[in-house]
Amino acid sequence: MSRSAHPAGPRHADVLPEGHYSAPPSDLNVLDPKVWAQTVGRDGDGVVTVGGIDVKSLAEEYGTPAYILDETDFRARARAWRSAFGGDADVFYAGKAFLSRAVVRWLHEEGLNLDVCSGGELATALSAGMPAERIAFHGNNKSSEEIHRAVSAGVGRIVLDSFQEIVRVAHIAQSLGRRQRVQIRITVGVEAHTHEFIATAHEDQKFGIPLAGGVAAEAVRRALKLDGIELIGIHSHIGSQIFDMSGFEVAAHRVVGLLKEVRDEHGVELPEIDLGGGLGIAYTSDDDPREPHEIAKALTEIVTRECEAAKLRTPRISVEPGRAIVGPTAFTLYEVGTIKPLDGLRTYVSVDGGMSDNIRTALYDAEYSVALVSRTSDAEPMLARVVGKHCESGDIVVKEGFLPSDLAPGDLIAVPATGAYCRSMASNYNHVLRPPVVAVADGESRVIVRRETEDDLLRLDVG
Repeated sequence: MSRSAHPAGPRHADVLPEGHYSAPPSDLNVLDPKVWAQTVGRDGDGVVTVGGIDVKSLAEEYGTPAYILDETDFRARARAWRSAFGGDADVFYAGKAFLSRAVVRWLHEEGLNLDVCSGGELATALSAGMPAERIAFHGNNKSSEEIHRAVSAGVGRIVLDSFQEIVRVAHIAQSLGRRQRVQIRITVGVEAHTHEFIATAHEDQKFGIPLAGGVAAEAVRRALKLDGIELIGIHSHIGSQIFDMSGFEVAAHRVVGLLKEVRDEHGVELPEIDLGGGLGIAYTSDDDPREPHEIAKALTEIVTRECEAAKLRTPRISVEPGRAIVGPTAFTLYEVGTIKPLDGLRTYVSVDGGMSDNIRTALYDAEYSVALVSRTSDAEPMLARVVGKHCESGDIVVKEGFLPSDLAPGDLIAVPATGAYCRSMASNYNHVLRPPVVAVADGESRVIVRRETEDDLLRLDVG
């Protein structure tokens, strides 16, 4: 059930119907492996550990809040996606989920390609040694400077998002004496079962070229006539945090229909099809995401079946998991500050971060889990809302979760599944400093993105 809202955001302390909340778990100390990274557990003293290091030690060394990323889990998930699709398909990690130079190196080492959508992401990828030919460049409004840099670097593909961009990329590539490989992103009219702001394949939104009315077919016709670009395929992305494969089935049917139209009209069989990403992860125990091998099998069967029906050769498939790889690998570690019980409603638990390090709850009405991680407790569960320190009533990290009723200031709590989009979308609202990203593996930890300092803030303020 969504919260009611006013112009300033979700109302503070909405009273929801009795019985709305799910029952508390039987044991608050148990960590659901579906939600937490694979090396997370509790030690003999009840303190949560990750990669062989306890969170008290991490908090003491790096401070809170902090994003704690399980490198072992990240690499395992990357390998699982690469293995699931095999050598006849391409897996592009969607860098928008979370990108750093360390992550780029991990991807390179694990054999994944990389999808970027800005000059900054491209710079990060190139500076960390990702081969340019393994980079795809997305975006609905790429600047001429970004396109020039991408073509000059030799990126493997640019995903064209508009008629203007078809001409712009062709012109820039030709001026550089290059022939740039491209795909055309189309919107197939599939409404993914997700939040309105992350559903991207219906026509009334900013991404792609509509399939309806022959618009995408006209884009293909124009692209095939330009010398500066080589059209290698069609791209489709239907949304994010998707669990139901039926949307992909409809999307594939419509994309293959366009491929057939291109073959019949131009005598060209485009060799690639990119079905995007958007596969969901478990933010709570109620979520039930599919494994990479299940997704690979389903998508391959869908495309193969549609191509056989259209009498087309099956194109090479690309997918773009971002959240599905990095999302479950990290949690955000907070220290509890103020605890404010509201009789008959819930208890507000304030932490030392908030919407500046996780905007998704306020932006998408996202749901998260939460756990006490600095100790165990046998106290009765209390219904809690975890909130931040910002001057907004909508500054909510976890809308509803259960924490032990003996929770006290100074305790450490953690919100799992924050690897995707939380650091990427972090801000300096209220001039709060963005947290570090700390990678852990095999009993060792290191900062891969350092905590901001007040000097960082003031350096940008030229007075």
